[in-house]
Amino acid sequence: MSEPLTETDLEPQAALEAPATLVRARDLFKIYREGTVETVALRGANLELKRGQVTSLVGPSGSGKSTLISILAGLALPSAGQVIFDGEDITRLAEAQRARLRARRIGIVLQSGNLIPFLTALENVKLAIRLAGGRRAGRRARELLGELGLAKRLHHPPRRLSGGEVQRVSIAAALANQPDLLLADEVTGELDSETADHVIRVILETGRQRGLTVLLVTHNADIAARAEQRLHLVDGVVVER
Repeated sequence: MSEPLTETDLEPQAALEAPATLVRARDLFKIYREGTVETVALRGANLELKRGQVTSLVGPSGSGKSTLISILAGLALPSAGQVIFDGEDITRLAEAQRARLRARRIGIVLQSGNLIPFLTALENVKLAIRLAGGRRAGRRARELLGELGLAKRLHHPPRRLSGGEVQRVSIAAALANQPDLLLADEVTGELDSETADHVIRVILETGRQRGLTVLLVTHNADIAARAEQRLHLVDGVVVER
């Protein structure tokens, strides 16, 4: 008679059966109301983000890109629709539950950076690690910053860093919780072309080395073309190109 299966025996099977899609947005609507005026930012937007895949999202200013990022991150709720993150509808979670999910599994990099101005690069990343519940924050922060080519800039506050360096520190902070999903929202908008290219290469290489699911929001068609999946947001609707 064969021996019973153990949890270890089942691990490879479970890994094979993991859904290929990490994030699925279904029929997202977002309507902003101010008095009697309504502005529709999203009009039934749908998208899928595959595990370990880089996706770009292009659209003109005001097309709803930042609104979509906020909803995918659980920072805002849609007026209608669902966001399924690894099988769970996060639109049904309470704000505190969404914050815990974000702290554990989502990294965010914004155009303006997400750094505290009076803290050094090292202190910013250490704080992000501690907020995510990580241990050995100093060692981990040095490793992350070193991987991103900032080993000699650890003790500089943002005002003493170049634009590209600030974004690389922001990327390190976004990776502090070892996320499954990295959301990058117009991170090159204020950078010159050479610096922008370097920051994008850092995001793409880091994402692929770590097997992250990456959504890269940009208005730059050349940058968007470097992703494996390319989406456009047109009048609040996501279109694959």
